[in-house]
Amino acid sequence: MNHLDFPYHLDGRGRSATTGDDDHVRNLIHQVLFTSPGERVNRPDFGCGIKQLVFMPNSDALATSTRALVHGALQYWLANVIQVESVTVEAADARLTVRVVYVRRTTGQRYAEAFIHAQYSHDGHSHEPFA
Repeated sequence: MNHLDFPYHLDGRGRSATTGDDDHVRNLIHQVLFTSPGERVNRPDFGCGIKQLVFMPNSDALATSTRALVHGALQYWLANVIQVESVTVEAADARLTVRVVYVRRTTGQRYAEAFIHAQYSHDGHSHEPFA
């Protein structure tokens, strides 16, 4: 099934770009991670606000609370799409890397993804199936 690609853009034919199921799930996770609550007018509670953590001082307590925040947000917003197995968060300089291991509910396929928020990040995520 084809879904609108995120972020929205036009394809080579001048039409709305589409993407497959696997990339669509990655896009959904990216949207939950990097949307701040209050950013969406019609859904003000959407997201987890992790972008704010890029410039906070690193500590074990912050890392632990951030993992819980991310895990909870993904379970809340995408529970019918994925089952989250683990989350790790790393903040270095002005770059935030979130690694999520999850299972797609429709296929049972397990994935390990790295989602990156940085000023110069191209697509915001790297991906590979997880064996």
